[in-house]
Amino acid sequence: MRKLANSELERKNIEEFKQAQKTPIIIVLDDIRSLHNIGSVFRTSDAFLIEKIYLCGITATPPNKEIHKTALGATDTVAWEYQKNVLDVIDKLKLENISVFAIEQVENSVMLNDFEVEKGKKYALIFGNEVKGVSQQAIEKCDGVIEIPQLGTKHSLNISVSAGIVVWDFFKKLIVLGEN
Repeated sequence: MRKLANSELERKNIEEFKQAQKTPIIIVLDDIRSLHNIGSVFRTSDAFLIEKIYLCGITATPPNKEIHKTALGATDTVAWEYQKNVLDVIDKLKLENISVFAIEQVENSVMLNDFEVEKGKKYALIFGNEVKGVSQQAIEKCDGVIEIPQLGTKHSLNISVSAGIVVWDFFKKLIVLGEN
């Protein structure tokens, strides 16, 4: 086996990305402190043709040198918007008939491996602060809560890792349904 050069990967250019049919997922980042986490979520969103990212609260916005370190240009491809209040974003998304789910550990959450996506439905996934998680107020406005199964001693995953796991799982389930 030979490792492929970047030029052999046949990736989209910025214009092709913007014109491509997007995966029906919107990511909402609320009060994310780490600029590297924000950049990583942008990069994951580019990889899976995510429709849009909402940056809320204290979450920093591009252009930003530290976000760029991990985003590697994905802030130029993935559509994004800043909104101060995540609760307003949730209300807006629900008015647009988008199913909104927090990624969090709560009573009666649905484990990610048990969550079934529905064909033709668009989803918004909310990821919260690295220490406090998704706020209780935001959770109460969501259509449901999805939890990533964890079997070890730690109680949480890094936000960028969580986003990668959840986006990959949704993407894989949507492909099976023939969405992309």
